[in-house]
Amino acid sequence: MTSPPPAADRPRVVVTGIGVKTPAGNTLDEVVAAVMSAESTAAALVDELVDRQAPVRFACRVPNFDLEPYLTRRELRQIDRPTALALCAAVDAVRDAGLPPIPPDRVGVHLGTGIGGLPSMEATALDHGADPMGMPVHTVPRTMANSAAARIAMRHGFLGSCLTHTTACASGTNAIGEALRRIQHGELDAAVTGGFDAAITTIMLSGFARMRALSLRNDDPGRASRPFDADRDGFVMGEGAALLVLERRDAALARGARIHGEVAGYATNSDAFHIAAPHPEGAAAAACMARAIADAGLRPAAIGQVNAHGTATRLNDRAEATALHRCFAGQAPPVTSIKGVTGHLIGGSGALEAAVALVCAGRRTVPPVANLTTCAEADRIDVVAGAPRQVALAPVLSNSFGFGGQNACLVLTPGN
Repeated sequence: MTSPPPAADRPRVVVTGIGVKTPAGNTLDEVVAAVMSAESTAAALVDELVDRQAPVRFACRVPNFDLEPYLTRRELRQIDRPTALALCAAVDAVRDAGLPPIPPDRVGVHLGTGIGGLPSMEATALDHGADPMGMPVHTVPRTMANSAAARIAMRHGFLGSCLTHTTACASGTNAIGEALRRIQHGELDAAVTGGFDAAITTIMLSGFARMRALSLRNDDPGRASRPFDADRDGFVMGEGAALLVLERRDAALARGARIHGEVAGYATNSDAFHIAAPHPEGAAAAACMARAIADAGLRPAAIGQVNAHGTATRLNDRAEATALHRCFAGQAPPVTSIKGVTGHLIGGSGALEAAVALVCAGRRTVPPVANLTTCAEADRIDVVAGAPRQVALAPVLSNSFGFGGQNACLVLTPGN
């Protein structure tokens, strides 16, 4: 999309609803508490991975919850796990927002996913490879990447733009940013937006392991995800969904809605360097951060904390630290990453991290990074470890970087 109007001439956009289904909990309060305690949710998965001799046999799984309040039996037959998690999170987000009647063509759905329905396709191929015509009739709709967004629109009758953004691990952040732009441009009054993925399968984990992207700590999964730590050896796969309801601030105030905070700035670009590795000098990533901050009408010194992409891969953490050092001219605010707790939700990570970052900024607290013993990037950034750190009330920068050089950044401000 084109650039939005100048900040003074465009509507402010706030978050009035949040719904999450994650390894760290199925409510926002549960997730924030887990993040503050810095305890990993990674565990061995015997049935799915250990018994199949996968090279990586652990991950961060969403704990079981009652699906009956969310989904009908018919829906459960027709959808896969990623879509189910997204639908459930969307129900919670819409309920949390308490949206009043809005013309349905003024409400959109913008979701991000990095993997989409590929796990469903994998399972179908394994189960029905010898009998192609015996596969379920809903195979194609289950595996379409846009299935979750379409289902949410159908469930709630939203007739506005219904888009699925696929920019690898930046997908959820891009979805929120593009929904923001639709509202700023006057195309929508509200949007359900965020990200989701559920890719804990033998083939997906084996593929990432072959790229040397995953931690191989099968004997100690709880200490495997260690963003920015000198002893890190790769990320830990997670799954889940995080959905936000965005709406015009003036409309939210007029109806007396509870406002979690504001999406104040957004930027996205590409470093055009490598299909999987980030550019080591971090110039494009730093530019993306700077543009998001400027889009919010702020200067870098106004940012009070950074929720880093922080995957615990050596190249990513090193490049992000360099980019932060560059963007903030050596004066970066305190930095955290919640992936030590949740694992990497791929397309869901950016949306979950934006939601958590917004809450933490409102509480004037930076959560510690789980499993961080010795920070390998301490010469460039101040990574919070050990215990939560109290900071001043200020906007927060949330970063997401994906394979293919996909960079996306949000600036969020707490409260009204």
